[in-house]
Amino acid sequence: MHTPRDRRAGELVFTLLLVGFSLFMLWQAWRISQFESLTSAGAFPMFAAAVMLVTGLVIAGQTVRVRPVPAQPGESVARQFVRQITPLVVVSFTLAIVVYMLLLDVLGFLPASYLFLVVSMWLLGSRRIMLNLVVSALSLAAIYLVFQTVFSVVLPKGALLQRWLS
Repeated sequence: MHTPRDRRAGELVFTLLLVGFSLFMLWQAWRISQFESLTSAGAFPMFAAAVMLVTGLVIAGQTVRVRPVPAQPGESVARQFVRQITPLVVVSFTLAIVVYMLLLDVLGFLPASYLFLVVSMWLLGSRRIMLNLVVSALSLAAIYLVFQTVFSVVLPKGALLQRWLS
C-alpha cells in the first residue's frame, strides 16, 4: 500500500539540481572520448551519467506531482527548508570534515584522523570519552596496518611532523 506524502521544502530544487549535475557529468564523460566505441575510456562514465540523468528525471517528475507541505504559520518556505535540511548535527559534522581536511596538511594523517574520529563520535552522540579515545585509536591502528603495511600506501605526514623530523 502506497501512502501519499507531501513534498518537503527545497525537494524540487534539489531534484532539479541533481538533473543539472547529471547533464553536466554526461557532458564531461562525453568529452573524455566522444563515445568512439563501447570499450572507449568514456563509455562507462557516459553510461553511469546517463543512468543518473534518467533516474534524476524520473525522480523530478515524481516530485513535481507531489503536493508541497504547507508552511507552518509565521514560517517562510526558506526557514522551513533551513530547519528541515540543516539540523545542528549536520552543520557540525560538515564543519568537522572541513577542519579535518585542513588539519591533514598540518598535522598529517594519523593525528588529524584520530582527532576527527574522536570528535565525530562525540558529535554523533557518544558521550563516553574514554571509549571514544580507545575505539578511535584501535580503528586508526587497523587502518594504518592495512594501508601502510599491506597495501604500502604512503600516508600524509603533515608539515609539523616533517619539520620535526628534518
